[in-house]
Amino acid sequence: MQIIGQIQAWIILGLGLLALAMEVYALLHAVRQRPDAFTAAGKQSKTFWVVALAIATLLGFAVLGGGLGLLAIIGIVVAGVYLADVRPAIDAVMGRRR
Repeated sequence: MQIIGQIQAWIILGLGLLALAMEVYALLHAVRQRPDAFTAAGKQSKTFWVVALAIATLLGFAVLGGGLGLLAIIGIVVAGVYLADVRPAIDAVMGRRR
């Protein structure tokens, strides 16, 4: 039975690393964008998103050793909203196609 617990721990660690990678990717994308692209897309300011994604990344990093808790889920949701809603709108404003 101990091997099942070990497998679960590895799966949780893998999911945590994937979530952290998503949060870092979203943060890097937000940092590289022009501030006026956010307002032109009708979204919150660049400062708002960079701060929110930096906090999400810190939460994702902080909970790596302790499993996927509520804080990690909050970070995943913030990065997911950015990647699913804000990023496509900014890319459309900037004339980039996906």
